Amino acid sequence: MNPNVVSTPSAFRPVPRTGVIYVMTEAERLGFRMHHPDWCNLGQGQPDTGELPGAPPRREGLGIERFDQDYAPIAGLWELREAIAGLYNKLLRRGLPSQYSAENVAVSGGGRVSLMRACAAVSSVNLGHFLPDYTAYAELLDIFRRFTPIPILLDPESGYCFTPAQLEREILGRGLGAILMSNPCNPTGKVVHGADLERWVSLARTLDCTLMMDEFYSHYIWTGDQKIVSAAAYVEDVERDPIVIFDGLTKNWRYPGWRVTWTVGPRPVIEAITSAGSFLDGGGSAPMQRAAADLLDVDYVEKETNAIHSAFREKRDLLVTGLRKLGVKFDAEPEGTFYGWGDLSALPESIRTGEQFFRAALQKKVITVPGTFFDVDPGQRRHGRPSRFRHHMRFSFGPPRSRVEEAVRRLGEVVAEAK
Repeated sequence: MNPNVVSTPSAFRPVPRTGVIYVMTEAERLGFRMHHPDWCNLGQGQPDTGELPGAPPRREGLGIERFDQDYAPIAGLWELREAIAGLYNKLLRRGLPSQYSAENVAVSGGGRVSLMRACAAVSSVNLGHFLPDYTAYAELLDIFRRFTPIPILLDPESGYCFTPAQLEREILGRGLGAILMSNPCNPTGKVVHGADLERWVSLARTLDCTLMMDEFYSHYIWTGDQKIVSAAAYVEDVERDPIVIFDGLTKNWRYPGWRVTWTVGPRPVIEAITSAGSFLDGGGSAPMQRAAADLLDVDYVEKETNAIHSAFREKRDLLVTGLRKLGVKFDAEPEGTFYGWGDLSALPESIRTGEQFFRAALQKKVITVPGTFFDVDPGQRRHGRPSRFRHHMRFSFGPPRSRVEEAVRRLGEVVAEAK
């Protein structure tokens, strides 16, 4: 037996790494460490967490009260749940007769945890999911086997646009009881907003198809006249409309390390996912939740969002323009998120696939994420067929501007050396 090979005990199955974890692990083999000055991390799924011009000061201290030593309630601290409900009402539902309350909110310890709770509570339905979409959905949709994942392929030639009419056909034709999606979309940056999003919510209401909306990038909007996009704005009755929203401090507040996230929806849904949390994760951190309540003030959120728009829009334009000059194509410019979804098929043959480009970029100490990871395939049911996104790559403009600029310069070297 080779002493350097560690086998998996027969009672366990190997679990594949999601896209970001995979690329980070491969980079670590070559010496990468977080915040290492020699590396440009365009693979990261987090925004720049430092100071931004015009943003509120970053929180760098944490008080711990006497009862914060105890377990937090599984649904979260009441005062935080109230603050979250109040933020949605003030920002998105001002003047509407139906308002969210603390009972419409459950707090959890991270985005994947909130999604995991929801998937554990979904009944035996056909659950639609789009291709491409967030890499972690693959395992989430596979491990909870009471529902049937149904893939919906988006068309690059239409810029990944999906109309309300197409949505209606999918719900009726495939008998969908729920749809899980990121909006804005990770990785393409496509945003469903305005009249289209209003129609999506209306269809969900009329056809009784639950929209499970991952809105973790909903403050990173580069299209239209809205700075924040949320399905919550179009809910008529918070207790009856089948709209379930996931968000948190991770992206929109730029505090990923706090691991404070939430789910907003009808009370029966919140009760179900709280019950799921009782056996899945046991609840989040009490001190972090108490500290988070102050960050839900409307004035704070508006200042932070304005600062994000100023800083990240510049980085978006810098990345997209720089990569285009190198020969990377974009089926659609990012309308939201802090990602660019690049098509490598026009590059030199040796770096034309995501894996080839990823390996070449690593040699320049630049991290990217191959597009195949976003070809969500629960249970690997496609029998080894080549991924439709093997020529795509996700590039993050989340890091500080100086790192994005340096990364584009180094990727220019990758392309030049491949010619």
